[in-house]
Amino acid sequence: MEAIVECCAGLDVHQATVVACLNKGPGNKRSRKDDIRTFSTTRRGLGEMRDWLVASGCTLVAMESTGIYWRPVYAELEGHFELIVGNAQHIKNVPGRKTDVKDCEWISDLARHGLIAKSFVPPRPIRDLRDLTRYRRKLSQAQAAERNRLLKLLESANIKLSGTVSNVFGVSGRAMLTALIEGEETPAEMAQHARGRMKRKRAELALALDGNFDEHHRFVLRLQFERIKAAEADLERLDARLREKLAPYVEIIDRLSRIPGVDWVLAATIIAEIGVDMSAFISANHLASWAGICPGNHQSAGKQRSGKARKGNVYLKSALVTAAVNAAKKRSSYLADKSRRLRARRGELRAHVAIAHKILVAIYHMLASGSDYQDLGPTYLDRLDQRRTANQLTRRLRDLGYDVQIRPKAA
Repeated sequence: MEAIVECCAGLDVHQATVVACLNKGPGNKRSRKDDIRTFSTTRRGLGEMRDWLVASGCTLVAMESTGIYWRPVYAELEGHFELIVGNAQHIKNVPGRKTDVKDCEWISDLARHGLIAKSFVPPRPIRDLRDLTRYRRKLSQAQAAERNRLLKLLESANIKLSGTVSNVFGVSGRAMLTALIEGEETPAEMAQHARGRMKRKRAELALALDGNFDEHHRFVLRLQFERIKAAEADLERLDARLREKLAPYVEIIDRLSRIPGVDWVLAATIIAEIGVDMSAFISANHLASWAGICPGNHQSAGKQRSGKARKGNVYLKSALVTAAVNAAKKRSSYLADKSRRLRARRGELRAHVAIAHKILVAIYHMLASGSDYQDLGPTYLDRLDQRRTANQLTRRLRDLGYDVQIRPKAA
């Protein structure tokens, strides 16, 4: 097989060490792989490896995406070489030949012949933004889990607040939780903390707050409530930092937020996961496949097997499905009408994934061309096949016993 790179290197990255194999030689001859060295993954060790590769005339460096251990290596070599981060599942060696030296030799061979597909690694500013959005997701999940634990504690103490108040963590609910923690008021007095329209429920609230709430529950509730408030404070700080990082992308955030179901948080997540330069993806279909929101191919012996979607990018996929769920609730939009039709035929979950696919395709074209989102409207699908729709409605009326004649409306 003809080589396309004369001098490249393959790295087998671990937590403490990285084994590097320098693979060099003319493209029409067998290359030499006798220069194999092991370096520490400290900054000094990675700097020594970088200087050695530069002095050797290396132009391409390939490595596996091993957990997070490849990230400091990538950051140290970025800007000095063409870098390839390959999917470990796609570059496995022959079984029985698994050593660090064999691994780096195998990776260098694949890189020399152009057989490793590049994983998408966004530029540094987008990577920083990605760290923030992913951490925000974790904080939101931790906050939701803590809230659920608090509600579970109230139920275990026979405090029926969640069944009486629509939002336990609103202004009125928080005041009642604080009163429960302090333990100095009767249920009727705690019910007086109700605000707004909730004042009409004070009698019900007094009954709901009359439970078996002792010192043990009070201690645990105090801890949980403090953790919830701490998570909220962290989210506020993180959102402020996010808005600073998003300053160069304000115009893009504004355009993406016009898509039904997409708010600024989801728009920030989408930018953090795919960037703003769509030249990294061959087409919208390629991007949808990478994200894992299109049907998979599994054909054997001429038969189509399961079309299960691949795993893809879980952060991007969850953000798009969240946007699809929100879009389905927005009336008078094309996405809501399409979601309603798909739910009737394919079920709710498949409908959400299909709408997520449509949103991502729209985002690709918006970022690639700089255009704005244009909603097709809730009647687009009806206009697409007007005769079929008219015949279906006419047939339904005739089945109900009506004599129907239709004619085009005069202009």
